[in-house]
Amino acid sequence: MTRGLETKSLSTLSYGLSAIIDTVIQKPDVVLIMNVANGFWLPLLKLRGIPTLVNVDGIEWERAKWGRLAKAVFRWGAKTTAWWATQLVFDAHEIGRRWKTAFGRDGVFIPYGGDKAAALALEPALSHRGYALVVARFVPENTILEFISAASQVAELHDVVIVGSSGYGGEIDDRVAALAESNSRVHWLGHVSDDQRLFALWQHAGVYFHGHSVGGTNPALVQAMRLGAPVVARDTPYNREVLGTEGRFVPAEPISIAETLLAVMDSVQEQERLSRASSRRADTDYTWEKVLESYRNSLSTLVHSGVQRHSTYD
Repeated sequence: MTRGLETKSLSTLSYGLSAIIDTVIQKPDVVLIMNVANGFWLPLLKLRGIPTLVNVDGIEWERAKWGRLAKAVFRWGAKTTAWWATQLVFDAHEIGRRWKTAFGRDGVFIPYGGDKAAALALEPALSHRGYALVVARFVPENTILEFISAASQVAELHDVVIVGSSGYGGEIDDRVAALAESNSRVHWLGHVSDDQRLFALWQHAGVYFHGHSVGGTNPALVQAMRLGAPVVARDTPYNREVLGTEGRFVPAEPISIAETLLAVMDSVQEQERLSRASSRRADTDYTWEKVLESYRNSLSTLVHSGVQRHSTYD
């Protein structure tokens, strides 16, 4: 494992550079790279004659958590990725459209997958389909502040479970802590690293709110769907692409979020309809088997093509 600097602003760049240097030395047949921040180092691989498959991730330079300098770095990293990557991977068709417009590059569509799970034990003090759930990093673009405001109203009638943190403390963490302290129905679990515990929370949720607004196919959304969580999502092109026509979507407004969450929580029929719809869609389009097969085919194509740039958008 290569080394890097464990800081908020330099970890991705520093770990990426050390990994690229190690790759230049080893010279593998092909390299899979995640995130456009690593685009700055792609010329090193190009000069070494190593083809690259780059997953561009989301539209990082639009994330509110980054300052002006960080956004500029990600934007420039995207440009260098467009110039130097052999092949691009978009985890959503909408991301592919954005890249085609902004940078003139096509690529292959490969989303994320989710895991199925057997029936898991319910979290103590909670009831099956009896709580509203959110799972997210505490950053503005994940609609956490709006959800906190809505949670006060939802918690008058139902339990609310909040999973996540900023990782660095701050205003949002303080507000969630204060809400959980003042209302016994609000359960803040912080960061949950135990997959089985997290899976159980999704599996038994009465409704899962997905507020992510910047990015493509979100892994947490796909995982929630595969576990049959009834989903209410912030209305974005990305979330509509993943959930399809049977999803429920809301604007980033506390009143709308609260009303929709309560409507789902108060209807067993709607909970089951959304659960079946999300599970069925995920089982069809978002399995790891399909994802891995797509990556295997794309990497194999690069190994055998003998070219440094390949462009076919699916």
